[in-house]
Amino acid sequence: MQLVTPGLVLREVKVGESDRILTILTPEHGLISASAKGSLRLKSKLFSACGLFCYSEFTLFAGKTMYVVDDAQVKQVFFGLPKSIEGMALAMYLAEIAQALLPSGHEAAAQLRLLLNSLYLISEQKKPLAQIKAVYELRAVCEAGYMPALLCCKSCQKYDGGDFYFDIGAGDLLCGDCAAAEGLAPNLDEGALIALRHIALVEDKKVFAFTLSQKSLDVLGRVTERYAAARLDKPLKTLDFLHSVLE
Repeated sequence: MQLVTPGLVLREVKVGESDRILTILTPEHGLISASAKGSLRLKSKLFSACGLFCYSEFTLFAGKTMYVVDDAQVKQVFFGLPKSIEGMALAMYLAEIAQALLPSGHEAAAQLRLLLNSLYLISEQKKPLAQIKAVYELRAVCEAGYMPALLCCKSCQKYDGGDFYFDIGAGDLLCGDCAAAEGLAPNLDEGALIALRHIALVEDKKVFAFTLSQKSLDVLGRVTERYAAARLDKPLKTLDFLHSVLE
């Protein structure tokens, strides 16, 4: 069986001297494992198109245990990623989130768009890395079905005004007064709350279109990181590395 599909290489594992096993995120089939035989040879037609974070058009054949890459043509390469260890670390972290979420169907297409846009912004240095990280963390888990309840305080229905508390486990809000009544300290300032709602609810093409003070961005990032981690099945190894290079 032949499969022709665009896809983004999220992971590559060297096998022997010249082969690679790829994990590819595709818009219709979700995650695919594929053997790219001979792709590490410099003269191989697969060398560039099968590289990490390369977005390519793949021609695949079904093998006994996984697909085999027969041909691959480059669609987009994010040349700016290797120029920054911080940017590359963030890209690796986002890719691990995508793999952990195991997207399929329409969800896979949404995850692929989000990840491609994120990699472009990292590569071209269009947005702060902390903002890209926060947007991806929240939007990715929202696309996977973990949409938080961000409309208003769950107790008194207050919409805005003052700091709020975002319950990481329940995925809902308490205003400052209701949080205090339950012995909880607010963890969102006004700017971070507005950004949280924006990321979760706005249309795809506008999801990165906001600015925040550094203080509010720090607040937002702490919340989105914890919310994403709580929705994944396992801790992500790339997160520790990302923290080590950003600190």
